[in-house]
Amino acid sequence: MASVDSEVSRGTQLLLSTQAEVAAGIDRLFDQLLAVPSDPRGPLYEAMRHAAVAGGKRLRPLLVRAAGDLFHVDRRLSLRVGAAVEAMHVYSLIHDDLPCMDDDDIRRGKPTVHKAFDEATAVLAGDSLHALAFEWLCDPVTSADPFVRAELCCELARAAGPAGMAGGQMMDLAAETANFDLPTVTRLQQLKTGALIAFSVEAGAILARIPPDSRTPLRGYARDIGLAFQIADDIMDVEGDEALAGKALHKDEAAGKATFVTLMGLERAREQAGLLVEQAIAHLAGFGEEAALLRAIARYVVERDR
Repeated sequence: MASVDSEVSRGTQLLLSTQAEVAAGIDRLFDQLLAVPSDPRGPLYEAMRHAAVAGGKRLRPLLVRAAGDLFHVDRRLSLRVGAAVEAMHVYSLIHDDLPCMDDDDIRRGKPTVHKAFDEATAVLAGDSLHALAFEWLCDPVTSADPFVRAELCCELARAAGPAGMAGGQMMDLAAETANFDLPTVTRLQQLKTGALIAFSVEAGAILARIPPDSRTPLRGYARDIGLAFQIADDIMDVEGDEALAGKALHKDEAAGKATFVTLMGLERAREQAGLLVEQAIAHLAGFGEEAALLRAIARYVVERDR
């Protein structure tokens, strides 16, 4: 038992130090890549920076880094891919907060983009981050191998589009007026939340030129932590602290949406999240100490308070 506790403690320390390092690196990259021009586009860049710089858990860039470390990928390349997937994630948050979607006023503890600027600027800021994600992946600085760049772009497009995040968002809108059962809610969240998480894990293997048929353990890991992450979010929506979460809570209940908590109950949902974390870690059995960060991230997704 002591050895397990010691492993968890070391994993937590590794997670915290790496998360801080990755977050600082992402902010430096965003500061560089989103430099504000001295022309009428200035407010657009300011809006992108408002949403992207100094905010969020940086979970997706952290996953790119952790998966890349399994295969000794140059961390500068992992960071660039992490910035691209974070740009895609931030775009989705900007649009998700709009009045036509979830109509939120607060995100990451500050006014949402359409509140800090205006709706038109928010739409364009989201559109621009979506485009920039692919521009950054296509840049030879991200990888000298054109086949790697092409696969990264293809997989991110799949994860963000109708077979991924956007499709899940459409299902989420439909959930306001439909009675979804547990398999349907699971599918919704696999698309809306899980697809970008899955891309983040697989991106590290793509950078390392690992063949698709050798990525099965990573796909299983990503699938399980994606669902565990969403279950934890649903629990937080019921029990969480808005000040810590940095966003409005209890909105799913108010909208009458089916969630893992409404369908399973709090205790069963909490147990299921724990089982998914155990499964995710089991997928990494073929790896050694180099997977310590991925194991720590799996535990973190259900222990976080924001």
